[in-house]
Amino acid sequence: MNPSAAMKDGSQLRQKEMIAEHYSRLAHSPHTGEKSVYTFVPGNLTELVRSFDLLPVLPEINALQSAMRGKSKDYIAIAEKLGHSEDVCTYVKCDVGMKRSGNLGPTGEHLPDPDLLLLSYTGCFTFMKWFELLKEEYKAPVAMLHVPYQAEGRITTAARDYVVRQLKESVIPKLEQVSGRKYDEDKLKEMLARSSRAEDDLVHVLESAKHRPSPIDAYFGGVYYIGPIFTAFRGTEEAVGYYRALRSEVDERIAMGKGPVTPDGEMERERFRLVVEGPPNWTSFRQFWKMFADEGAVVVASTYTKVGGVYDNGFRHDPERPLETLAEYCLGCYTNLNLPTRVDMLCRYVEEYGADGLLVNSIKSCNSFSAGQLMMLREVERRTGRPAGFVESDLVDPRYFSAANIKNRLESYFQMIEQKRAGGAA
Repeated sequence: MNPSAAMKDGSQLRQKEMIAEHYSRLAHSPHTGEKSVYTFVPGNLTELVRSFDLLPVLPEINALQSAMRGKSKDYIAIAEKLGHSEDVCTYVKCDVGMKRSGNLGPTGEHLPDPDLLLLSYTGCFTFMKWFELLKEEYKAPVAMLHVPYQAEGRITTAARDYVVRQLKESVIPKLEQVSGRKYDEDKLKEMLARSSRAEDDLVHVLESAKHRPSPIDAYFGGVYYIGPIFTAFRGTEEAVGYYRALRSEVDERIAMGKGPVTPDGEMERERFRLVVEGPPNWTSFRQFWKMFADEGAVVVASTYTKVGGVYDNGFRHDPERPLETLAEYCLGCYTNLNLPTRVDMLCRYVEEYGADGLLVNSIKSCNSFSAGQLMMLREVERRTGRPAGFVESDLVDPRYFSAANIKNRLESYFQMIEQKRAGGAA
């Protein structure tokens, strides 16, 4: 093995293959005649899109994949030369720069232009402005699904009916027009049934972190686990097979009393158990993870792994109520939850997963995640009595990842946890 290569378990390798195969399928779509729909991860309608035999493309996934391959810096520079401010979401600038550089996807193959831009609006205003830019770039038609914010902390009947009506009157007709196929509800129900089975296994995997030692890292490792179900595979047999195999892999680690696999190998000793709020940094992903692993810190629960569905709250796609369940899914995504609900969720994670505290990774260019995080941090600390920490980085802009600064803050935070354990002043 190349000593500089990151160690990966079987499931990480499999999800990497699945996503690479999807990009390859997209690259060949002009020859196969398959059409593509650009859409976003939170509130995605993958089962509905794929029931029309359309292929989803997720611009955020393109951006983070580009960052992990060291390409985002140049793409962002191109977008800024075009006039996009430094404060604009770096996912957006990476995507614009990639388009202006020939629209080569993360695997180096050309991505097809969208046949439809499907905007499912779930708590991020930037999504709307992003697709306004892409509409100009591609001259593609747009279908918009407006998803009301969960201001009251629950899904109301009026909100669900409002989303269902849009699906019937706007989104489905547009998908029929683009695909040339009629809406097939039986096919959609079959896909939703497969989604539910995969979601059961995903929740089992995420909740395995309640064991000591945790067999998984639910943040750094978690992003690999959510890859297939948050992107193009929800509702497919591939997703069902992947999550069943992942569940077996994790159960085996529990039985053997093993900790998570990190880029440098299996973690030998679990010293700290953390809950993390906020997305990870993608440009220095391995280095960021290593800062935790070197200290024996395991993330046992994270909010980022819930942006594409809060399944551990009990939600499952229900094939008997196909459009209603899609509406409830969109309404329940993490970025669509109000701040008190997010605080409740974080406090529950700290208690149920036996965490030592909460760590916030605040993202410079992501307002939908960063707004309210300091209030959330203080409130979780007050209610749980566990110490909280705060670091800052960015999604895909390497200029905002200061390794020395983050490492110092993490070391101080871990010392604070140890002092708390020892009964000293934290």
